Amino acid sequence: MGSNEGYGAERYAVVSGANKGIGYEVVRQLAACQGVVVVLTARDEKRGRDATSQLHHLGFSNVLFHQLDVLDPFSIQSLANFIDNRFGRLDILVNNAGASGAVVDEEALKSLNIDPTTWVSWLRLFLSLICSHNQKSQHLSNGLVVFVQLSGKAVNKIQCAIKFTYEKAEECLNTNYYGAKRLTEALLPLLKLSPQGGRIVNVSSLRSELKRIPSEEIRNELGDMETLTEEKVDALLTKFLVDFKQNTLEANGWTLMLPAYSISKVTLNAYTRILAKKYPKMYINCVHPGFVNTDINWHTGTMTVEEGAAGPVKLALLPNGGPTGCYFDQTEVADF
Repeated sequence: MGSNEGYGAERYAVVSGANKGIGYEVVRQLAACQGVVVVLTARDEKRGRDATSQLHHLGFSNVLFHQLDVLDPFSIQSLANFIDNRFGRLDILVNNAGASGAVVDEEALKSLNIDPTTWVSWLRLFLSLICSHNQKSQHLSNGLVVFVQLSGKAVNKIQCAIKFTYEKAEECLNTNYYGAKRLTEALLPLLKLSPQGGRIVNVSSLRSELKRIPSEEIRNELGDMETLTEEKVDALLTKFLVDFKQNTLEANGWTLMLPAYSISKVTLNAYTRILAKKYPKMYINCVHPGFVNTDINWHTGTMTVEEGAAGPVKLALLPNGGPTGCYFDQTEVADF
């Protein structure tokens, strides 16, 4: 799945949020490649060590564990020191740690006993309604209005199980965008030492695509690579949180579908492009892994973690001369 030419005996990789789901599978697939040593990281030390132990039982002795909380600068620096002392460089970084931006009562969801084949439709409908009391009459087609009328009781029950709060919005941005940014910046000095250029993979989402933002002004600002800077991205996120707190997201052109999660991934994509432009000798990309059955979507996904890990692993093992500064939909280049 990749060549070691120019790397010497081994390549060294770090995967964040890797004790379960896509992160765990990315670690497993990378570890299956000859000459790749992988550091599995997790916020919860016990879960991280348990996941590492499972991989050791599968024969992957080239997997190491180190605790990492992307919200904690001291935890990030501890990991950077460990990589420096143990390997002296880093070749691959996969930013996978993520938060949904929602408060979820999973027991309440389970009590609904919604058939798995219809759950995705229920969830999408609910998320399209929850953020705006008048959205139903303004934006739903006639057919969907009928569906809402027939299913109103279930939607009300789901609304009791899933809530969006300002605190969760902050946590989401701090994890998905600022956490990935903090970790990347701490490890950049080690990635620069990679003989063939470090590979950085930012795990994104379908919700990251610019076309999903209602505001043309926001779309243009995030899409203009001639003028886009980290400072502009930070300013946009500050504005988003103000609008979230003031309940003016819709009025100011933000998406209402998983609002904090969506904008965190949009800005992560923007950061990817900024970084790729700044470090042209590296290979820095972002990837939507697909609608994968994981905790972050409350196991409503339709793809396996093996399928979801394929895109991030492909980008982690890109050969020299491969693409950089790109957005991938699973394993194929797509439009931002």
